[in-house]
Amino acid sequence: MSKKLIVQGPAADQGVLAAVAALAQPRSATPLNAHALRADGFEFTPALKASVEAAAEQAGVDATFIDADRSLADFRLVAMDMDSTLITIECIDEIADMQGLKPQVSSITEAAMRGELDFAESLKRRVALLEGLPVEALGRVYEERLRISPGGEAMLEAVQAAGLKTLLVSGGFTFFTERLQARLGLDYVHANLLEEQDGKLTGRVTGGIVDAEEKMRTVQRVCAELGIDPCQAIVMGDGANDLRMMGIAGLSVAFRAKPVVRAQADVALNFTGLDGLLAILS
Repeated sequence: MSKKLIVQGPAADQGVLAAVAALAQPRSATPLNAHALRADGFEFTPALKASVEAAAEQAGVDATFIDADRSLADFRLVAMDMDSTLITIECIDEIADMQGLKPQVSSITEAAMRGELDFAESLKRRVALLEGLPVEALGRVYEERLRISPGGEAMLEAVQAAGLKTLLVSGGFTFFTERLQARLGLDYVHANLLEEQDGKLTGRVTGGIVDAEEKMRTVQRVCAELGIDPCQAIVMGDGANDLRMMGIAGLSVAFRAKPVVRAQADVALNFTGLDGLLAILS
C-alpha cells in the first residue's frame, strides 16, 4: 500500500511545510489548507520516516505517514481521553489546587501518565488527598479552568457531521464528562464517580476505577453496541493509561502525549490541534 505524507502546523506557512515534505522526494505536493500539505508518490522506508519526523520536530510541525487511501469514511467511532487530550487540564490537579495540594497531586499524576505508577493505586492516593473539599469546588474548576484543547470543537463538529459516533472515556470524573457530553453533544461518556457526603468529597471513588483495562473494555463495549469492529475506531490519548485502548483501534492518535505514547501511536500530533486529524484523513 502506497503512503501519503501529511505535514502540518498551526503557525507554519507552505514554505516550511514544503521544505519538510521535500525530504521524501515526492512526485506531488498539494496544499490542503493554509497550514497543511499532502505529499504523494515517494518510496516509504523507516529511515525516511525517521528523517522526516526529525526535520518536522525541528521545524515545529507534525509529519504523518499513513496509507494513501485512508479517510474519515473508514471509521465509525472516535474515542477520546479527557484530561490533557480533549481538554487542556488534568482536572484532579486543578481540584487539588483548591486544597493547596496541587504539587503533591501533580507529581503523582505525572508519574502515572508516564507509566511509572499503577493508575488505579495512583488515583486512590490522589483522591484521598481531596477529602473534605466542598463539592462546589468542582464547579469552579469546570467554569474557571477547564478549556477545550485547540481544534477540539472543530474536530468534533466534522466527525459528527460525517456520521461518526463519539466516546469520551476518562480516568477522571463524571462531574466533568457529563457536562462535556451535554456541551459537545457526545454520544457516550464513561469516567470515575467521586463519592460525596454532606456536600463534601470523602476522598474515595464510588464503584470500579476506570483504568487502562476499563478504558479498553469501554471502547470494545461501545463498538459492540454499534455493531462495528474496533478497527473502525479512532482512539486519541496522551498518557500511558490510554495505551490499551489505543492498541485495539484502527487508528491511534497521540495528542501532545508522553514519549511512551508517541512511540506506540499511529499518529502523533505534537504541535497541531485535534483538528489535525481531519487533514490526515482528508
